[in-house]
Amino acid sequence: MGGFAHVYLYQHHDTSEKIAVKMCRLELTARNKDRWSREIQIMKKLSNLNVVTARDVPEEMKHIALNDLPLLAMEYCSKGDLRKMLSKPENCCGLKESEVLSLLNDVGSGIQYLHENKIIHRDLKPENIVLQEVNGKLVHKIIDLGYAKDLDQGSLCTSFVGTLQYLAPELFENKPYTVTVDYWSFGTMIFECSCGFRPFLHNLQPVQWASKVRNKGPKDIMAVEELNGEVRFSTHLPYPNNLSRTLLEPMEMLLQLMLKWDPVQRGGKTNADSKKPLCFEVLEQILCMRVVHILNMTTAQVHSFQLAPDESLHSLQRRIETETKIELVNQELLQETGVSLDPRKPAAQCVLEGVRGWDSYIIYLFDKSLTKYSGPFSARQLPDKVNTIVREAKSQLPLVVLKKVWGEAVSYICGLKDDYSRLFQGQRAAMLSLLRYNTNLTRCKNGMFAFSQQLKAKLDFFKSSIQYDLEKYSDQMHYGISSEKMLKAWQENEEKAAAYAQVLVSHLDEEIMSLHSEIVELQRSPYARRQGDIMEQLEDKAIELYKQLKMKCRTPDPGVSSDSSEMVKAIIQTVQNQDKVLRDLYTHLSKILLSKQKIIDLFPRIEKTLENIKDADNTVMQMQIKRQREFWHLLKIACVTCWGIFLIQNYTFVPLFASRLPLKLHYAKIALPFPHW
Repeated sequence: MGGFAHVYLYQHHDTSEKIAVKMCRLELTARNKDRWSREIQIMKKLSNLNVVTARDVPEEMKHIALNDLPLLAMEYCSKGDLRKMLSKPENCCGLKESEVLSLLNDVGSGIQYLHENKIIHRDLKPENIVLQEVNGKLVHKIIDLGYAKDLDQGSLCTSFVGTLQYLAPELFENKPYTVTVDYWSFGTMIFECSCGFRPFLHNLQPVQWASKVRNKGPKDIMAVEELNGEVRFSTHLPYPNNLSRTLLEPMEMLLQLMLKWDPVQRGGKTNADSKKPLCFEVLEQILCMRVVHILNMTTAQVHSFQLAPDESLHSLQRRIETETKIELVNQELLQETGVSLDPRKPAAQCVLEGVRGWDSYIIYLFDKSLTKYSGPFSARQLPDKVNTIVREAKSQLPLVVLKKVWGEAVSYICGLKDDYSRLFQGQRAAMLSLLRYNTNLTRCKNGMFAFSQQLKAKLDFFKSSIQYDLEKYSDQMHYGISSEKMLKAWQENEEKAAAYAQVLVSHLDEEIMSLHSEIVELQRSPYARRQGDIMEQLEDKAIELYKQLKMKCRTPDPGVSSDSSEMVKAIIQTVQNQDKVLRDLYTHLSKILLSKQKIIDLFPRIEKTLENIKDADNTVMQMQIKRQREFWHLLKIACVTCWGIFLIQNYTFVPLFASRLPLKLHYAKIALPFPHW
């Protein structure tokens, strides 16, 4: 149910399509009836992915309309609204970076679409941003245009009754306004989504904080009230938040433009060419940033680098070297799949198209000069307020103060769990990389054994052939043809062949099989599986404590206070458990890296063995060819000798006297039948 309307969920019987049908309530004032009619008129002329679109009202529902006011049918968004997301305890210190960037993209696009169609929303707030899954991706959509104003009716408007927490100052002061009121509301939402609370004295009503914030600096984006009542301003986003360092400065610049008190200056100057105010140009620049996020597995620190156009991987690695002190030659950069980055490709291979945020995609950095990782066993830094309750767990504090501190404590505990999850994914990437190396090792081993078997077959043939030839040579050397030189060469070749048989790879086979067994054990190890169950239980416990505190905060007595002993206990137990699981993780990771180094060390030995096998193979072939050449030479000698004997025994030479050449003696050859050998 909305402020002045009932909303029904309608599902079509045949198509199963769901739509939301909004019906005006009976007790509406004339002013709100006008607002209702205006919302329907506006909705029917809009069509944008980031603005909820109107649907045709089903015929069977038209009869339930009251007071002759039409029904409004809209697309149904099943994933709730932004307020629901922000209310989750794990989001006490802001949404994840990927979610913040998605909000910037979607809501920014929707607002610009409305403004291009000369419509001011005037009531942008988390409750009016709903989420719908489109092609497997969550999309933000703007709803509730009941307070929207069509600029065709006049660019300055002074009539407004709406939610005050997200309103631009000129609206709740009932002053004239323009499209810049939506900039303020959007900036307030961006800040809250980034940090978990509204930017200016969020515990006070606008009428209370307006007088204190009115004179803020033009770049101030936050105001908090100290315990002594003093208001402190800041131009920076507060810690803790979930934004990467690379994103902080441009986000602060965007908020400085959107949260200017002066509505004329708010949003910045409009670009004459693009017709866009500076704030939306900065927003577009943020969304177009190509940022690679590197998790240094030696320190558990995440480093973010904005990529220059066409930046090479070598250039990125130089920057990584400067920041991490890991030399370029020792850097191994792995994707989640365990695949190493390709040095021939640009650095953009580290970024997935359409994927934003360091929580969505990360590259894992390993130091190849290390095979043993001691691991970063100190937990992430405690926020100042959380550190205070850890040191003074028994101190009684007002519930309203504890709510903010406990929210940061929950965020801290969730962060510890997420830190472990990322490191576990890094260990998994290392394991997948090891398995890829092991696959290559198996392929090389199989190739080596194939060549080894070929060599062995040739050696067996060569040795059996030469032994047979030596035997036959010995049989005929006493009455036939002999050559001491050739006999010696054949005997030497037999010895060489016996020596080449030693090139075989049985010793390498034993090492490789042992290494395969090591890898199987690593895969079977319990530390190859996620060990964060206890941390998840502690996270659930902290969230439940926070929910109980929120319930207590609803008490009408503002003076109620409590200590933090239970929450501090959950913090300490989570830190201790993280220390244990990280020690186990890094012990297992060191074993993975050691096995991988063994494989790396084996590759040149296999390559050398392959060279030796190929050399031996070539030498054996040359010896075989040489021996065959000698054999044919021996056969030639035998044939010539036999032919000479044959000529002497079977030819008769007759002198002939030529009448023309009386002085020359001619011989006539008498043909005799060739003997059959």
